[in-house]
Amino acid sequence: MKILYLNGADLEGGAAKAATRLLHGVCSQKVDARLHVQRKSGHDPLVTGPASLCGKVSARMRPSIEQLLNGIDPGKTNGPFCAASLPDRLAGLASKTAPDLIHLHWVARMMRLETLARFKLPLVWTLHDSWPFTGGCYLPGDCTRYREDCGSCPVLNSTRADDLSRQVWQRKDKAWQGMNLTLVAPSRWMAGCAQTSSLFRHVRVEVIPNGIDINRFAPGDKQKAREALSLPRDGQLLLFGAKGGTSDRNKGFHLLAEALQHVAASASGNKLELVMFGANEPLPEICGIRVHNLGWQDDDSRLASIYTAADLFVFPSIQETLGYAAMEAMACGTPCVAFRQGGVPDLIDHERSGYLAIPYETADLARGITWGLENSARIHETSVQARKKAEQDFALDKVAARHLALYREIIGR
Repeated sequence: MKILYLNGADLEGGAAKAATRLLHGVCSQKVDARLHVQRKSGHDPLVTGPASLCGKVSARMRPSIEQLLNGIDPGKTNGPFCAASLPDRLAGLASKTAPDLIHLHWVARMMRLETLARFKLPLVWTLHDSWPFTGGCYLPGDCTRYREDCGSCPVLNSTRADDLSRQVWQRKDKAWQGMNLTLVAPSRWMAGCAQTSSLFRHVRVEVIPNGIDINRFAPGDKQKAREALSLPRDGQLLLFGAKGGTSDRNKGFHLLAEALQHVAASASGNKLELVMFGANEPLPEICGIRVHNLGWQDDDSRLASIYTAADLFVFPSIQETLGYAAMEAMACGTPCVAFRQGGVPDLIDHERSGYLAIPYETADLARGITWGLENSARIHETSVQARKKAEQDFALDKVAARHLALYREIIGR
């Protein structure tokens, strides 16, 4: 069995983590697999990307060029949008590689959407966001126009029925008829969205979560982790981390800031400090709560130390398919507080391995933070349950085995 994975990047973002981890998970089970990416930043020999300088520059410029050609101004939209209209060479790559199956991850900006039908191979597609079944947006929020034919797109601030989102939806509807396609949804919520969409309501959807190396992300010595990171050894540390965490509105930092106003006014706020990673702009304090800024992190071992150093991880995102940061924290024995949205309920068992707040009530998020920190026995128990949840549901070897069983079934048919 030979598998070709496709994803936009090898190191940037949650989809990149999912793709590279799954790649190594299946390869550890003696499967021939490779990952091809549009932007290669690492040195993994199992990952290929543009080799020439021209190819690398073209890959970096592709998203901006496409937005320009389609008249998309990122400053005037309510979120990212991709029309996937530029040509690519991926059909030739697939022909040269000759895999038995192609597994797509986050490919919106690396291929023309009509390319999928040109592969002439069984396809598996992991839904890291909603782009595959919408007219071009990644995060539709409350909009459900993807259940019909899109148009009047709120992400584009459009009131026209025949806008760019309708045109992209029509291209998808025409190009993807009759493909040998199986969808993998990392959460039950994402599976439900896909099954109610007009493009995929008749397509098979399997729920398989993203995997994590539970040996690399594992509980450690909290005091040693704090000392290594130059964090306070005493007191309680609340952790927040996300790529572009303070600037990406979907990551919910503005909601966390409101919640911390409630926490700061309570007795529990007196001994609490906030640790942040991934933020674009360092902050000295929030609502009188001291902030420790650790910057961008892409090393898993250091990330594991950061999760271990914290008492509680807060995950205030507005819409997430699952949430790798929360999963990593739980694997390190750090419970999570999050809003009950998207795929997060698949991660957190309310008041057992963490706390699920009412969306998007910041007072309840603050209650969750206080609940998670106010009782030492509860802190220990939720830590144990968070680790157990990660071991049972998200261990990479189990996730890889489930994917391999799916591949064998599809190829066998």
